[in-house]
Amino acid sequence: MPVRPTASLPTLLALTLAAAGTLTACGGGSGSDPDTVKVSFKQSTDNSIKVMDTYLADIKKQFEKANPGKKVEFVPIKAPDSEYYTKLQQMLRSPKTAPDLVYEDTFLINSDITSGYLKPLDPYLAKWRDWNQFIDTAQAAAKGEDGKTYGVPDGTDTRGLWFSKDVFKKAGLPADWQPKTWNDVLDAARTVKEKVPGVIPLNVYTGKPVGEAATMQTFEMLLYGTNDGTTDPLYDKSTKKWVAGGEGFKDSLSFVETVYKEKLGPEVSDALDPNVGTRVRGEWLPKGKLAIALDGSWLPQDWLPGSGHEWPEWSEELGLAAMPTQNGQAPGKVSMSGGWTWSIPAKAGNPDLAFEFIKTMQTKANAQKWYIANSGIAVRKDVADDPAYTDAQPGIKFFTDLVASTHYRPAFPAYPKVSTAVQEAMEGVTTGDMSVDEAAKGYDEELKSATDDQVIQK
Repeated sequence: MPVRPTASLPTLLALTLAAAGTLTACGGGSGSDPDTVKVSFKQSTDNSIKVMDTYLADIKKQFEKANPGKKVEFVPIKAPDSEYYTKLQQMLRSPKTAPDLVYEDTFLINSDITSGYLKPLDPYLAKWRDWNQFIDTAQAAAKGEDGKTYGVPDGTDTRGLWFSKDVFKKAGLPADWQPKTWNDVLDAARTVKEKVPGVIPLNVYTGKPVGEAATMQTFEMLLYGTNDGTTDPLYDKSTKKWVAGGEGFKDSLSFVETVYKEKLGPEVSDALDPNVGTRVRGEWLPKGKLAIALDGSWLPQDWLPGSGHEWPEWSEELGLAAMPTQNGQAPGKVSMSGGWTWSIPAKAGNPDLAFEFIKTMQTKANAQKWYIANSGIAVRKDVADDPAYTDAQPGIKFFTDLVASTHYRPAFPAYPKVSTAVQEAMEGVTTGDMSVDEAAKGYDEELKSATDDQVIQK
């Protein structure tokens, strides 16, 4: 998840009480011991995936060796995405439970900044020479509307189409498949359905249970391919208003509707399972049960040695293609990028020690180690230029090259609520409970409420 796959906000309030019970196990607040830095992170719900745990254990050793007398204590949160955000925000509210360092998804960081949960890092960054190595877009991802920076990014990601060469061969489709339009994608899925029964033709994440994965990995990959790529179809920067559900929005919903109405996707019950992403990575793709997956650059982390789902042949058995724009119009392909940052809570007891831990994590060598381990895209210029990184793993160059065609979500406090409204519209057309027009109308109503009526029609 990397990251990556992210989730919706409405469950935050609904799950708060359940989260509160879990948090009592975390022990005292971060300030209970001035020589111990408490680090909280998202632990995979798949017990065989230990990428983050292994990496952080190595950083802990380095940090404690370089800082005699100082200790690192991990406070992992093992939960699906939506519950992770709930539990994290519950922790951030009190000095008794706030860790010293937390792992923040960039889609929620502005919401947490606005809530006063995070500490600005500018005084630390001004004295840290390595900060200049981070690319501008990565630095901007952790910036609040006040212009201050509230996190240090540990990489970014891009998205595209993964496809099974074996399934494509059985369906009579090319091994070097590179679709030019949305219809090319749908037609390939239809061919698989007809010629390779028993295989899921196409997976696109949808609905509230999978949260931000539905919004970003599916809907925005579609929506940002409906225009010429020069304007943002979700947020108008010139007027500082959100864009209502126009033609591009409806066309994107229609694509999702088509996938599930024509039974080109998984069963709706599977599609609306919060853990469907785990099945895509751990079962459907490796076992040849899925032909095409619209998904992220991080998937190979689940298939590396020691992951529990080792799949050394993946680079030979899977093909990669860019997601095309709707009708093949320029720039021809589309990607979305997000990422995660390390942030210091406003109520952290040991913020100075926490930033020292960030500096240890984010040396060139350690950052490079992390990008490769979690199949991430480098945000440090010195790593991106290093052949040891670009040649480390199949697919890294493909997904890194997509950065040139990528888009970033509007990182404003209202975004999580906007994202939830998108997920509700998607779920409506996925289940067939709503027509595209009804879902778009419902989105507009939710959008006005979520953004205090800061909406324009297009």
